[in-house]
Amino acid sequence: MFGLFEKKALLETASADWLFEAFAWSLENFDANLFYHHTQLILPTNQFFPGRVDNVDGMANLIFDRVKQYAGVSHWPTRLADQSSCAILNAPQVEIKGALRGPDGIPDESVTEERRLQIPYNPQQINNPEGMIASFAHTLSHYLGQMARTPPPGGVEYWPHITELLAVYLGFGLMFANSAFTFRGGCGSCYNPHANRDAYLSEREATYALAIFAVLKDVPNASVTGHLKSHLRGFYKKAVKEIIHRRQDLEHLGKLSDQQQTPGASLASSVSSRQ
Repeated sequence: MFGLFEKKALLETASADWLFEAFAWSLENFDANLFYHHTQLILPTNQFFPGRVDNVDGMANLIFDRVKQYAGVSHWPTRLADQSSCAILNAPQVEIKGALRGPDGIPDESVTEERRLQIPYNPQQINNPEGMIASFAHTLSHYLGQMARTPPPGGVEYWPHITELLAVYLGFGLMFANSAFTFRGGCGSCYNPHANRDAYLSEREATYALAIFAVLKDVPNASVTGHLKSHLRGFYKKAVKEIIHRRQDLEHLGKLSDQQQTPGASLASSVSSRQ
């Protein structure tokens, strides 16, 4: 009876703890200094994604180039391919010269087309740009995650989840929160399931992860909620308050420093061992 008015946690304890562990794993493995000093919250606006092309392939490439830039992997040799026609039989290994991420990466224009990392995309997502941005960020995080020096929390069973979290760590949390669930409505003619993305973190988990990012980066609530789906704004604000009170966890994340990534590492375009 006396616990009737006690505040209930926003997520199950295990889920919230895992999100903090996943952020710690990301900081330990993927340049904490780059995160704290250079990573920004990417907004779904024309300022972040300027330009327009009058065909689907051109727009997809335009969006993807921006995603690569914000993720710090502009120097990675990649190529986009319509997911309905792409297939990888013998997955190549790609050598990333210089830093794995950030301005110290060195582009290698000598990589042939067939040796580039293949990035599939869904043309029908062109009308759901946040879903397309999230899908691109997730695929890049899938490749990036292979370079971790330590296994992710939860092991390979949580590989799709950890790579989504890694994309939030790279700054794309708004897109993941906004595209984690799409209301189907009552009109079948206005709902296109093929335009959506497969989500592994729940809508609330993605929003909570976004809140961890924002607290670590001192991003004001107003900078986030103005771009967040309306029904998630209240949850987000509560998540920020809850996270701020997890002082021990925040202190741990704040103290993490990243070891130097070895230049010239090999990045495989297949992770069958983790799937």
